[in-house]
Amino acid sequence: MRNLITRSISGLVYAIIFISAILFSAESYIGLISIFSAICVFEFSRILNLKNSIPYLLLASIILLCIITVPSSVDSFLIGFSFVGLLGLLYYLISTKPIKTNTITQKITLHITYLILPFYFLIKLPFIENDYHPNIIIFIILMIWTNDSFAFFVGKNFGKHKLFESVSPKKTIEGFIGGLLFAIIAGFLIGKYSTYFSISNWIIIAVIVAIFGSLGDLVESKFKRQAKVKDSGTIMPGHGGLLDRLDSLFFLAPFVYLYIHYIM
Repeated sequence: MRNLITRSISGLVYAIIFISAILFSAESYIGLISIFSAICVFEFSRILNLKNSIPYLLLASIILLCIITVPSSVDSFLIGFSFVGLLGLLYYLISTKPIKTNTITQKITLHITYLILPFYFLIKLPFIENDYHPNIIIFIILMIWTNDSFAFFVGKNFGKHKLFESVSPKKTIEGFIGGLLFAIIAGFLIGKYSTYFSISNWIIIAVIVAIFGSLGDLVESKFKRQAKVKDSGTIMPGHGGLLDRLDSLFFLAPFVYLYIHYIM
């Protein structure tokens, strides 16, 4: 009971801080995501047992690129580089091979592809033609919450077939499908009552969110399983680390960014 109360309070505080920063201004959103990303880099460095300042310097540089105006070719290069890295991690997830974390170069490269570049696109995600649209992030978070909640509910009550048992024994195929379907419903409702994008575009975004958000959670679980740790940190009592809370959001960010800015 005490753990449930602690978990509820810390989760509520996290949600209030996050949503307030998103809605207050573009500057507060960028500032909070910058702080979150630095904490996640710290937690990830502990998981990989990396004691090096280079990831923090690279993160500072990439945040600076979010603030200044850069040519579209820079974004194209970064998103291509990010895709190669993230798809590589998905290969390791599907193949069940261990992710290579033996050398400093490999660890720094993982910081870049798994965290730093995705956080870059998470910061830039709500900016359309340099105008800040906070509801885009709010709606994406709502779809993540819907997907996670119904994946848990359906998986707990109807789940029989394991999704990636070697990485996350509790996740099931039935839970994944349930979360995906309800995320699509959420995307439909958002598209129907939102002034942003069309219904079909929000449904496609919901599919991207459900699929890559779930994969992001599994990839982080693989990192933790390899490192033999339960949580990425202790900053959120009852929840673990900040990386545990944001693994879905930052992992899906490049894929949603690609769809909104290059395909729509």
